[in-house]
Amino acid sequence: MTGMTEAVEAVKAVEAVRAVEAVRAVEAVRMRAALARLRRTTGLPVAFGGLTHAADGESGEAGGAPVRIADLDGTVTGALRGLAISSGNGLGGKSMALARPCAVTDYRVARQISHEYDAAVSAEGLRSVLAVPVVVRRKVRGVLYGALRTALPIGDRAFEAAVAAARDVEQSLLVREEVRRLLSVAREPVAGRAAWEEVRAAHSELRALAPRIEDSPLRDELLAVCARLAGATAVGHAEAPTGAAAREMPIGLAPRELDVLSCVASGSTNAAAAELLGLRPETVKGYLRAAMRKLGAHTRLEAVVAARRAGLLP
Repeated sequence: MTGMTEAVEAVKAVEAVRAVEAVRAVEAVRMRAALARLRRTTGLPVAFGGLTHAADGESGEAGGAPVRIADLDGTVTGALRGLAISSGNGLGGKSMALARPCAVTDYRVARQISHEYDAAVSAEGLRSVLAVPVVVRRKVRGVLYGALRTALPIGDRAFEAAVAAARDVEQSLLVREEVRRLLSVAREPVAGRAAWEEVRAAHSELRALAPRIEDSPLRDELLAVCARLAGATAVGHAEAPTGAAAREMPIGLAPRELDVLSCVASGSTNAAAAELLGLRPETVKGYLRAAMRKLGAHTRLEAVVAARRAGLLP
């Protein structure tokens, strides 16, 4: 029995490692895209950056995990790759500590920063550098850099473009973290009405998030969990269909119709559903009318009840 337990734990450990590796791979893709955008929109010839991978996303605070430079764009050497940027150290560390963009016109002689990374910066031939922190839920999760090989001031337009690139990374990280949180809630055993309402709320939020997920495997996993939650009505729930009703469930709703109905089920108005789903209110009304017609419902409430009986909503 002990050997079996150890084997199960080993499998879980392997799965956890694979999950972490998958997350980091997706984050790396997003970071590379952000760096390419930074170079394109700022006109700066060099961009580089990285994220921290501390537990629960902790970083940017005293004693927190460093940001490791993992992605380079426009560099001619590998001198910057792998640098561990600690809060307060160098330009990036200053940006992390202050949680705001920082820049220097000539890195090598700048007095407002410390110089732990001068060797790598000099090896790459960088002079004028800006750093923008990636901040998610008030915690620094990474840093993006843009740089020139000449000692010239970096203008406001370049600053704004670099900040926009960092916002892209922040949004991606925020969405992924929210998805993981909701998936965790959704996988918890359901017990009692309050817990069931929590699962329904998680289902609605997951449906709303799904179209914004660029990572196809994560989006597929999210939708699969939504389907399992909806199917859970078939087991021990008062509104679950039985007998002949259970055999009359093949009601097909389009994905967006189901998204809208899920929002309605959680209490959202048409306007709130439109904002949540990134649609126009008129479009939401159209999807809702189509769903009601397919479900044979005359009111929003009737549509929600019919969808739950059909196993389309939890």
